[in-house]
Amino acid sequence: MTSSSRSDQWRRHNVGRLLNNAVARFESRILAFMAEAGHRECKPCHIQVTRNLDVDGTRLTDLAARAGITKQSMGALVAELETIGLVQRRDDPTDGRARIVSFTPQGLAWLTAFRAAVEAAEDEVCKELGAVRYEAFKAGLAMYAGAPPRGI
Repeated sequence: MTSSSRSDQWRRHNVGRLLNNAVARFESRILAFMAEAGHRECKPCHIQVTRNLDVDGTRLTDLAARAGITKQSMGALVAELETIGLVQRRDDPTDGRARIVSFTPQGLAWLTAFRAAVEAAEDEVCKELGAVRYEAFKAGLAMYAGAPPRGI
């Protein structure tokens, strides 16, 4: 190993990179479980919408802010999910200029399957790490993210 490759190790093994790799693996498992359940309509980028969309609907600008992407990028993702039939846009009754994105009835059924896929992916993580390490991992992530840990 050259000295430049040793000095570059921090780029591949810092917490941010490890978290990113873990999220990518976790989401790919969720989508694999969804495909097994007959739901092949979504791509990894669509999770940016569905994870940030409140069940009763969310403004597009709020979705974009939650996902950390531009309003235009979120609009494109929402348009793809509209074409698939999982979400719809409607006028915001409190602001005529704004639009609310919400799940369609088909989208709510999809969300039920998605929940089962998330639970299956979490079960895999728990089995791989062991229950004690998994609970500590989850509690540590919640603490770091500023959310109170659940069940502890």
